[in-house]
Amino acid sequence: MLELGLKTLIAYLLGSLMGALLVGVARGVDIREQGSGNAGGTNALRTQGFWFAAATVVIDVGKGWLAAGWLPGFEIPGIAADSAVNRGWLTAACAAAAVIGHVWPLFHEFRGGKGGATLVGALLALSPWIVAVVLAVWLVVVMLTGLVGLATMTAAVSVPIAIWVLGPQGKALPAFAIAMAALIVFAHRSNIGRMNAGTEPRMNRLWLLRPRNPGP
Repeated sequence: MLELGLKTLIAYLLGSLMGALLVGVARGVDIREQGSGNAGGTNALRTQGFWFAAATVVIDVGKGWLAAGWLPGFEIPGIAADSAVNRGWLTAACAAAAVIGHVWPLFHEFRGGKGGATLVGALLALSPWIVAVVLAVWLVVVMLTGLVGLATMTAAVSVPIAIWVLGPQGKALPAFAIAMAALIVFAHRSNIGRMNAGTEPRMNRLWLLRPRNPGP
């Protein structure tokens, strides 16, 4: 169990490295004090521009991939691989810990992002085909509503559904998917409040069905 505990802890610490805040150090800004106050890619794009947001997403996706795709197989010096630990559950635990670290980062006062990009990175390692489903669902919802938060929540919920529809995947992956979908929705609770109040910002560039102003 020592291997499981250590690797889960490392994954959480890896997840706690926030892309938006690391890039923000170079620019001298803290995007948690701007826009929506969220340390994620969407707020980075709205407040700092494309390249800042792109760097943020690369870091956040990358740490999810490292936690799920590299860390479970990494040999920690002095710590033998535990044959009693199921590799699938170890991978799921590391992936989940990275997403949790992104939402509640130890290094940044437990004020992080919503977890979407880090979840995508983990899914790239766990089951790449699911990423195509996630991105398709996200894009369709944004095009229909312009609401990035709603799109992210819907895409997260689509993951366990896709796993269930497309066949048996063992127990670890479905459990991970269900837990992460719940976490992503919980992390978006402020977005849900703004949606109910009608004050949630929309991504107009991708919102294809937005109302058009009538001509003169």
